[in-house]
Amino acid sequence: MTEAYRPTTGSASTGHSATHTADAISGWVGWVVFAGLMLILLGFFQVIEGLVAIFDRGYYLVGAEGLVVNVDYTAWGWLHVAIGVIAVAAGLGLLAGNMLARVVGVVIAIVSAVVNLAFIAAYPVWSTILIAVDVIVIYAIVVHGRELQNRQHSR
Repeated sequence: MTEAYRPTTGSASTGHSATHTADAISGWVGWVVFAGLMLILLGFFQVIEGLVAIFDRGYYLVGAEGLVVNVDYTAWGWLHVAIGVIAVAAGLGLLAGNMLARVVGVVIAIVSAVVNLAFIAAYPVWSTILIAVDVIVIYAIVVHGRELQNRQHSR
């Protein structure tokens, strides 16, 4: 039997009857764990992208004037580093079932998607991949975030 179902006194003819309980934990908990791990990975990617922008200004495809927001790469780099650090912390909190981490995780994924959309002229493929990961993280946290919290409290 899985943790999601508790056996009841079903009919003797079938031998297996189960009901879904109100505090049941579904297989969707895996999505939330995935979102937490992806948020941590996303944070590391953001930090790497930020450090590259800070230390190697010639790496990206266009000059700062070609970006949606006209700031130098050092400012973009520090913004990416800050997003990355917060994302890693939110991912760790999400894995612990923390409600605040769920809220921060969604907010930081939205901010990350918007920042990467603004940064897309500098590194289009990388920014597109990070935006896609952000969308998956937002989906998993918003739709299934409570299930991981329920799992933590049921232990």
